[in-house]
This record gives sequence, C-alpha cells and structure tokens, in this order.
Amino acid sequence: MRRRVAKKHLILPDPRFDSTLVTSFVNNLMLDGKKSVAFDIFYKAMDRVAERTEEDSLEVFKRALDNVTPGVEVRSRRVGGATFQIPQPIRDSRKVSLAMKWLIGYARKRNEKSMSERLAYEVVAAAKEEGATFKKKEDTHRMAEANKAFSHFRF
Repeated sequence: MRRRVAKKHLILPDPRFDSTLVTSFVNNLMLDGKKSVAFDIFYKAMDRVAERTEEDSLEVFKRALDNVTPGVEVRSRRVGGATFQIPQPIRDSRKVSLAMKWLIGYARKRNEKSMSERLAYEVVAAAKEEGATFKKKEDTHRMAEANKAFSHFRF
C-alpha cells in the first residue's frame, strides 16, 4: 500500500487553444519525448477536422472525447477459484485518460498516410458516434451490462 496519495502533475495549457485537455492529449500522443512533433501532428489534425466539418475543431474534438468516454469498466476478480468480470464505475480522471488512449490507439491502426490524417478521421468519426473508438466504448458498456449479475463481488 502507498503511504501517501500521489501528487497530481500540473499541466500547462497549450499555446493555440489554451486548453489543458489538449496538452494532456498531446502528452499521450507523444512518442520518444518528441513533444513538438506531437503538437504538430495534433494541430494538423485539428486543421483537417475544421476543413471536413466546417465547425470549430476544438468543439468537435471535445464532442469526440465525450462520445468515447466510458462510464463503467469490467475488472477481473478471482472468487473461490473462478474468475469473474466485475463491472465497476470509473474515476473521472481515468475516464478521460481511457478515452484519449483509445482514440490515439485506434487512430494509429487506421490506414491513412500520415498520423495527422488518421487522427483527424478518427476524431470526426468519434464526434459522429461512429468508428472503432466508439465501438470500443459500446463494447465495454455491453460487457459491463452482461456481467451486472456479478456486481455484488465488487471490493
């Protein structure tokens, strides 16, 4: 067990949108400590989103994140030799973190040429409640619903 609760890191807002949400998304997107490359990818993706939707790209991004944010998740728990999938509510910080990681992960698996294109198309799809990331959220909720009978095993 921990002795103390871990401190929250202070995240500074990004220069273009003045949003800490964008900075934390870029931190998740970053590979090998190349933050300027990650910001470049994100900003190009947001430009593409603005072109495709003719809306404010930050609003589309926030809508996409809201659409793919899960409410519950299933966790494995061994009870009497059997393993059960137990649905549990998620903390707010973990909800947003999961949504970002899913969005980035499924964007990386897409087939477009550049990462900025992949991210843009995945964000637009998520904003319309379509795409692989939204399907992941739906599957997670469906699994939690199916295993609702085991919720009394929650710790």
